[in-house]
Amino acid sequence: MSSFALLLADLPDPRAANTRHSLLEVIVIALMAVLCGAETCTDMAEFGHAKRPLLQSLLKMPHGVPSHDTFSRVFRLLDPEAFEAAFARFTRTFAQALKGVVALKGVVALDGKALRGAYLKGRRHNPLHLVNVWAAEARLVLGQQEAPGRNEVAGALKALALLRLSGCLVTADALHCRPDIARAIRAQGGEYVLALKDNQPRLLAEARARLDRVQDSFVQETTAHGRCEQRRARVVAVPDLAERCGFAGAVGLGRLESRRRASDGPETVLVRHFVLSKLMSGEALVRVVRQHWTIENQLHWVLDVVLNEDRARTRQGYGGQTLALLRRWALNLLHAHPDPASLRRKVKRAGWDDTFLLSLIAHMR
Repeated sequence: MSSFALLLADLPDPRAANTRHSLLEVIVIALMAVLCGAETCTDMAEFGHAKRPLLQSLLKMPHGVPSHDTFSRVFRLLDPEAFEAAFARFTRTFAQALKGVVALKGVVALDGKALRGAYLKGRRHNPLHLVNVWAAEARLVLGQQEAPGRNEVAGALKALALLRLSGCLVTADALHCRPDIARAIRAQGGEYVLALKDNQPRLLAEARARLDRVQDSFVQETTAHGRCEQRRARVVAVPDLAERCGFAGAVGLGRLESRRRASDGPETVLVRHFVLSKLMSGEALVRVVRQHWTIENQLHWVLDVVLNEDRARTRQGYGGQTLALLRRWALNLLHAHPDPASLRRKVKRAGWDDTFLLSLIAHMR
């Protein structure tokens, strides 16, 4: 726990100086509880009492197990930006400790996610909205930021400011195809592949015109899950693109045309365009775009189906945001553990088997 304590050393405790439970105790117990499937502060307190002998072997706990009110109060008041900065430090340290197993390189996907249950009374239309940063190859969450007023761009800019992106290729949907996002990525040392749609009409028109003239293309055909799909990718270099469009470092444009036919349905065609800060082959563009979508099926889907995030009702203060970050912290530990079992089975086993739970926590050393 000493290295974990160092990572949280700069995290300000929002409570008065005469608190009975240290901030480290509260966060570690909460994280271990989430690893075992806890969803609420009441679950965390219940976990603490059930696992008290195990917890006392790791933590001092002079005043016993924190109550559910203590967990709730801490998470409502905890500074989310300071907690997210601590999480970013942990992720970098975690990846270094697992060097050779995971590496924070390659595709880094950026996307927003709403927590459907985390809304104030009478404001169901406006739930808590977060921007997630996902390292596709390492299968690690690199960061999380609130999208203030559901403004994903503002959340993305804050998330990018906390990251080191050297060796990374940032991908995002068309909402983030903006000069300020491109500048933020380049400022942190990264490259980008940004989806291009009608919010950049002149650039999109140029991409269509240039790529229509390109004859060479990479074609990939796959058959899976009862459907056949053909992907055709083209890339064209545009040396003066950055100067003309205002996207820092832009050097080329790409197109990916997908034709999909299910065994019992009609053919569908989807054509997507991209602005690139790094020239690549058509084959590489297909790979990058497919890796981007792992943020949906390996992060967002898992958060909702395995950790029940969409059902989470914590909404007072910063509670929803803090608990969301704890889920992502737990998910990183679950993904990185070498056991080949599914995430659902790992969560259940952690609750049943103290030795397995400790092996998950051991990654934090």
